[in-house]
Parts: sequence; C-alpha cells; structure tokens
Amino acid sequence: MSLIRRIDLRTVSDSAESETDYRAAVPRADFDIEAAVPAVHAICEEVRTRGLDAIVEFGEKFDGVRVDDIRVAPAVMQAALDDLDPDIRAGLEESIRRLRATCANELEQDAVTDLGPGARVTHRKVPVGRVGLYVPGGLAPLVSSVLMNVVPAQTAGVESIALASPPQKEFGGSVHPTILAACALLGVEEVYAVGGAQAIAMFAYGVGPCRRVDLVTGPGNIWVVTAKRILKGQVGIDSEAGPTEIAILADDTGNAAYVAADLISQAEHDPLAASVLVTTSERLATEVEAELDQQVAATKHSERITTSLGGKQSGIVLVRDLEQGLDVVNAYAAEHLEIHTEDAAAWAARVRNAGAIFVGPHAPVSLGDYCAGSNHVLPTAGCACHSSGLSVRAFTKSVHVIDYSAEALAEVAGHVVTLAEAEDLPGHGAAITVRSTR
Repeated sequence: MSLIRRIDLRTVSDSAESETDYRAAVPRADFDIEAAVPAVHAICEEVRTRGLDAIVEFGEKFDGVRVDDIRVAPAVMQAALDDLDPDIRAGLEESIRRLRATCANELEQDAVTDLGPGARVTHRKVPVGRVGLYVPGGLAPLVSSVLMNVVPAQTAGVESIALASPPQKEFGGSVHPTILAACALLGVEEVYAVGGAQAIAMFAYGVGPCRRVDLVTGPGNIWVVTAKRILKGQVGIDSEAGPTEIAILADDTGNAAYVAADLISQAEHDPLAASVLVTTSERLATEVEAELDQQVAATKHSERITTSLGGKQSGIVLVRDLEQGLDVVNAYAAEHLEIHTEDAAAWAARVRNAGAIFVGPHAPVSLGDYCAGSNHVLPTAGCACHSSGLSVRAFTKSVHVIDYSAEALAEVAGHVVTLAEAEDLPGHGAAITVRSTR
C-alpha cells in the first residue's frame, strides 16, 4: 500500500473545468484557529493583566521549565556563538550574505511626484520603529528563521529588534544555543526565553523587561498563530501562517528520486505538513511512490513523515496535461512550488499563485530554506493568492508627504470645495477657502 494517496483529475472534461474547484481537490490539514481562540484568549488576558508572573507560569506549564529571568544575557549569546560548530557558523554566514544581498535590492526609494509648480507629493518609505520576532523551538530549533526575520528587518532600517523563542528544558530554560548563536552573529541583543501565545502577548502589550512592539513576525504553531489573530488590533502582524506545504508540478522528465526527496523534506516539518505532486505522468507517479517507500524508511523522522504523507493534505494528483496542472497549482496556491518539467522556466513564468517558485531540478525547497537568498517565511493555506512572503517591505510602511505652496493650493481649491460640498462636508471646503480670505 502506498504511503500517499492518488487523486485522478484526468477525467474532468474541458467544459467542466471552469466550474471545477481545484483548490478543494487536495484539502488542507485541520488547523482550526477558531477552536483555539478561547484558550489562547485566556492566555493573552492573563499576560495582559498579570504580566511577567503569567509568562513564567505558562512557560513552566507548556515548556516544562520555570524561567524567572526571561531575558537572555548577551554574554550567554556570545558564549553560544563561541561554542558554535565552525561548519554551522560558515553556513549561517553564507546564508546571511546571500539574504542581505537580495534584501538590499528590495529596498524601495522615496517616490517624488511634482504635480505642478509648488505642488509635490512624496511617497516616503519609513521603517517600523520596533519589531518582535518569533522563532519556533518545538519539533526543531529553526535557527534559519532567525536569519529570515532579522536580516530583512535590519535591512529595512528597524532600530529596535526583540526576539522570542521557547525555553528549552534541555538547556536549563534558556533558548536553544544555536538560535542564540545566530542572534549573536547578527548583533541581536534583546532575546527572551518565551514561547507560544504568551510570547506574542508579551510583544503586543509590553510585559516585564520587554517593551511593546509595533509589529510581530515569524512562524509558529496554532497557539502562536491564534494569538496573532487575537492581537492584530493591538499590534501589527505579518500573517497567520499554518502548517508548511509543498506542491510540485512535474511531467515525465521529472526525476522520481528528486521529487520524492523534496516531498519528504516538507513532510519532515510537521505531521500536518502537506506534500502534493501534480503530474501528467502516471509512470512518474508510480516511481515516486516507490521512492517514497524506500527513502522514508531510511530517514530519521519516518513516523512524522509517514503521518504527513498519509494525511488528507497530501497526495499525488494526476492531470491530463500541464495546462490543467498549471490550473491546479494556481488554484492550490502553495507556500512552496517546484517546477520539474521540460522548459521549467517558461511554466514557472505562468504561475500566478505561490509563496515561492523553485525552477528546475536543481532548485529544491531546502535550498530556499537556508541559502538561496530568498526568504522562507511564506504564505500558507492558499493565502499565496493574495499575500506575499516576508521581505524588507514587511518592515516598512508608506507615508505620503504633501507639500503645496499657496499658489498650488489656489489652483486646485475650487475642485476641493466642490467635492466637499458634494459630500455635504462644508467644513472641509471652509478649511480651503479660509486660506484665501485671511
């Protein structure tokens, strides 16, 4: 029996395709934020009203370790960097170098528009003042998420950065040392051993040694995501990211070993992770199934991966041709989309909905997770149809600066007064005419 189910869409007729909901062909895993709202709301309220005491108690309850001093000392971070394996440090440094290069190219310049003599509007890009970055530490210490959050924030010019990650019982209630080492490498000095919903509430309300932030970014479990939803009126958020997902569009030129390995790479994250292959080739589908059997049996987290691949959120989708396959992947709007086809770049150029697109057999998602120079904090759950991944832009905001002289105002004053009267707002018009009478 195959580890992963098949879904055959080849029988969908051309006339029915316009009415076919391809997004529902592969349902996502159950990730019911609404069901978690009552419990997470209670946690956030406890943090808001009881402050640091609540954070300490929740850390003891959920992470199994009591941490009375939640802020990690800079000396501890530096010691973690000093003790870091040189090869890991080299990998982090190369990832940082590549990410800084792409982030620098994302910086937007102020746009100045002169609408006439003395009439100027400037579209100014301003960095967010203070951000709180969340780095998961549950099933795996995601040190790469430190880089993906910190580097674009620093490039954007954010002056105050705080980072939170769950306390680790194994390390005496401190943050995982590899995460601390990455923080030291990047010059982040404000780090808190706080996880889950209580970390997001700490950022939003400003609790204990942590001042309130303007924006919270970073991935997390359902508790973190639900806290973001509850608190997004109190603080800005990047997104409500759910379990990770990969879709692969492939024809009969696809390498089954590569495809299977890439499906496994995302299934390794979480039992709820989604791994979806969309292919025109029944032969490739069969070969991938055989490769999955062989590769999963040999990998470390086989139980977790087997659960993910066997879930309703994963599957091999058979399509008539790549045109239908393109419709399927655009409807699915995957967090990560790989293209394993002949002329992969041409098909990738026609993709409308994906968090990130990986072109050809030598651009696996794992490359993007670490050293491609792209960001791996991406929209999930189909949100790639309207949202983008984390970037420098997430840490900036736009401000229009309006600079008009008296003459420039006089030129347009009549139009302003007319439109104000059309909206029955005479005070608006008076604010214009008073400038010509006094």
